[in-house]
Amino acid sequence: MPEIRVDPLSGHRAIVADERAARPGSGLEAPPADPPIDPERDPFLEGHEDRTPPELDALRPDESAPDTPGWAVRVVPNLFPAVHADAQAPPREARVDLFASAPASGHHEVIVATPRPVGSLAELDAAELELAMTMWRRRIAHHAGHGAACVHLFVNDGRAAGASQPHTHAQLVALDTVPVLIARERERFGAYATSTMGGNLLADLVQEEVRLGERIVAIDDETVVLAPYASAAPYQLLIAPRRPAMRFEDEGPLGAAALHDALGRLARRFGRPPALNLWVRTAPRGAEHYCWRIDIRPRLAQQAGLELGTGIDLNPVAPERA
Repeated sequence: MPEIRVDPLSGHRAIVADERAARPGSGLEAPPADPPIDPERDPFLEGHEDRTPPELDALRPDESAPDTPGWAVRVVPNLFPAVHADAQAPPREARVDLFASAPASGHHEVIVATPRPVGSLAELDAAELELAMTMWRRRIAHHAGHGAACVHLFVNDGRAAGASQPHTHAQLVALDTVPVLIARERERFGAYATSTMGGNLLADLVQEEVRLGERIVAIDDETVVLAPYASAAPYQLLIAPRRPAMRFEDEGPLGAAALHDALGRLARRFGRPPALNLWVRTAPRGAEHYCWRIDIRPRLAQQAGLELGTGIDLNPVAPERA
């Protein structure tokens, strides 16, 4: 029977209705594969460094000069940023209590995962993915160290997931404020620590999931991969460290092996890498209790009137079956 489940980390509600997977036209398949990357039009390809803004950072095993070939992972400013370091809000004559606004200030950058023309994170080998995630950590640490209130790193993998460039890459947005969703998670971690005399919400959740064994996908020495109890989408996955750590950017497990394994499992399940969104949660400003994690949400089903109109997601694949 369908049930409403509450995500322990965010409080978000999702209806898990496994029976809906059998309704007409409900087949869950990966979106059609994106066309192959055209090397001539790929600004992220090695040798095309002049087609991007000047690089901010790079991993260069051969110690080559910036903005030249020889890099393994490369970071450049986003050419069309969602936030800007010098953003200023336009003057308004309307009532502030009805039409509030503020400058969309911050930093927005692109982390190119490989110099090869690769269209999905799932197509990287384990060593390439670990290098890319090493740069994720380095850039998050850079912006956190320069005062960002919240650093959100995400991957839109595939056109159906919102990617505007087919060459696989991550984006990082460093914000001057903590978004409502992440602030709500921060408060839930704090409230849980108070009610349990110091317990860590995600660590205790992982421990209970391991005990139950119903939604565990994989475990290695560093991390646990699970299908979240209140998964908002089919085949959603969560990667968490086995030992709680507040910040992804601090020394410790990266979760690279777990992510490589999880992406491979999804690709095998659907016959090819599905379009997906992935993001890294790390402690925002003001957090006294937190634990980093990686969320993976395949784009297999469209949101419709129920989801958009109520804010309650509808998931036709129970995480236990996923």
